[in-house]
Amino acid sequence: MMGQMLENPCYDVNLTYEENYRRGPFGRFAEILKRHDSRYSSDDEEHNGEARKVRVEQSSFMGFAVNKPFGIPAGPLLNSHFTDAAFRLGFDMCTYKTVRSRAWACNPFPNVLAIHPKTSTGFITAGSPEIKEGLLADTRYQEPLSISNSFGVPSQDPDVWQPDMQHAMQHAGFGQLLIPSFQGSRITGMSTAEYVQDHVIAAKLIMETGAKLVEMNTSCPNEGPGSLLCDNPDLVGEICEAVKDQIGDVPFMIKLAYIPDDSTLQHMLDVTVGRGSVQGIVAINTISARLVDSRGNQALPGVGRERSGVCGHAILQSGLDMVSRLDGIRKRSEYNFSIIGVGGVANADDYRNYRSRGADAVQAATAAIWNPNLAASL
Repeated sequence: MMGQMLENPCYDVNLTYEENYRRGPFGRFAEILKRHDSRYSSDDEEHNGEARKVRVEQSSFMGFAVNKPFGIPAGPLLNSHFTDAAFRLGFDMCTYKTVRSRAWACNPFPNVLAIHPKTSTGFITAGSPEIKEGLLADTRYQEPLSISNSFGVPSQDPDVWQPDMQHAMQHAGFGQLLIPSFQGSRITGMSTAEYVQDHVIAAKLIMETGAKLVEMNTSCPNEGPGSLLCDNPDLVGEICEAVKDQIGDVPFMIKLAYIPDDSTLQHMLDVTVGRGSVQGIVAINTISARLVDSRGNQALPGVGRERSGVCGHAILQSGLDMVSRLDGIRKRSEYNFSIIGVGGVANADDYRNYRSRGADAVQAATAAIWNPNLAASL
């Protein structure tokens, strides 16, 4: 049954990434910026620190006080305009869009399409037949909402994103946390040692902004077949040790894709958390799938774009499963690490479900893009 059609997202899917970066956010996100422009005023009642102390019972995440352990993960928050609006709307843990040590172009437009799984639940898993056969992708954005995420992790030059990231941090309100995200860049001909060092350089650039918490993305599905860094736990472990040497005592998190094999997941935690380099896990990123149009042809244009990351409702069960398994390993291994649950969160029940599975905090991307009142509804 076709659900309610959705409109007015904060990221305009009908515009290019570059246009969204320059002109966004849109919808309610834009309205809240105009009403309370944090670039010129930080003392209005809605965002005043003392007022929030009275109204909000705080939680703690990795030693940081947060009003509510809920926010938006890396992806929709392209720059400080987006994070300023998100904070104003009550998303208290916002992750700044993943940056690199260098400028990096976005995949060609379009990047976001609506996804329509055939299953009665609307869920997919890494083993779903549709992953290989093809998921229908079009422009009918409707509930329950699932979308493609085919950007390729674009990044501005550090000269652009560093000052903007600083601004985003400075405009987090009382009980709010800005989480910088970064990843390394694979360049043709680059050695493993150079690839590791590129992560270190990106981490160093983030530390120069005054970051007090850092997230590293190991799970981008849009840089070519077989390119997931987290498919290679030993390399992740090596990179994490090098990054941790750079950032020192600053808490360090890594973002993972869905890892179906328990032994592989255990090994990932052994070489990261177990070695003391990583203090938090963010899971999951999107699930990679083949996308097709109504005629069965490749839905997204361009070489190497037969597949895309799928996010939103379709991956809810996979995200919950991953968090449950992470929490199980945490308890059995007596490892001390925090978990941010991500994937398919669209309402208060989803939020509570993640928390009950062991998530110390929860983030929502797809639903937050179309529902600016999501945080306030929890």
